[in-house]
Amino acid sequence: MLNGRNILVTGAGGGLGRDIVLACGRAGAHVILSDFNEELGVASLAALKEAGGSGELRLADLSDPASIAALGAGLDGPLHGLINNGAIATGIGGIGFRDIDIAVWDKVMQVNVRGTWLMIRACSDALIASGSGRVVNLASDTALWGAPNLLTYTSSKGAIMAMTRSLARELGPDQVGVTAIAPGILTTESTEYVPQARHDLYETGRAVPGKQGTGDVAAVAAFLVSPPAITLTGQTMPVDNGFVFN
Repeated sequence: MLNGRNILVTGAGGGLGRDIVLACGRAGAHVILSDFNEELGVASLAALKEAGGSGELRLADLSDPASIAALGAGLDGPLHGLINNGAIATGIGGIGFRDIDIAVWDKVMQVNVRGTWLMIRACSDALIASGSGRVVNLASDTALWGAPNLLTYTSSKGAIMAMTRSLARELGPDQVGVTAIAPGILTTESTEYVPQARHDLYETGRAVPGKQGTGDVAAVAAFLVSPPAITLTGQTMPVDNGFVFN
């Protein structure tokens, strides 16, 4: 499905990020792993190579425009896919809108929204050069159903959905497709802090009840950087086993 395609994955050191790397690698892609945490990035690259995949590590900090620009400028040849998985997702929940610290709000927007935009901008020439570039942005279904006490995160992910629609129109004439996926709560280390009541809400409210791991979400992301995914450009797709319908 992805043979001969170069795919860049941000936030590649985390639970979902690592599974996306592995899914792309198993599908035949050469994966460019990006993370600001070198130790986690190295571990994900080792897992990819142990699984028989091909890849390389390029460090980048999504809060630093110069770091993002350097990553884009250092790409060798065409880029067939960019999966914007990197984001701040932990330690910002359970807070009412009146109590959000302005510095925290600004940092989340800096990384989740501005960082995603700048990464797409930095990689746009390489994506266009491939002739079949695909961008997948990680949103969240919390922005679709309106999760309470999570305004910083939901606002950033709502912006990602809007960005996806606009960029699909801007990049479409260059044969670059832009989509977003919106997972719910997944069983990863990053969601261990989430109150049990919220986990229960998802597990009982899904059309397919129960927990949801990262594997299926990663497989969807890998498909969306394949050539046929151009037909879905501009769409935001919940990938939450039917917790919300879009």
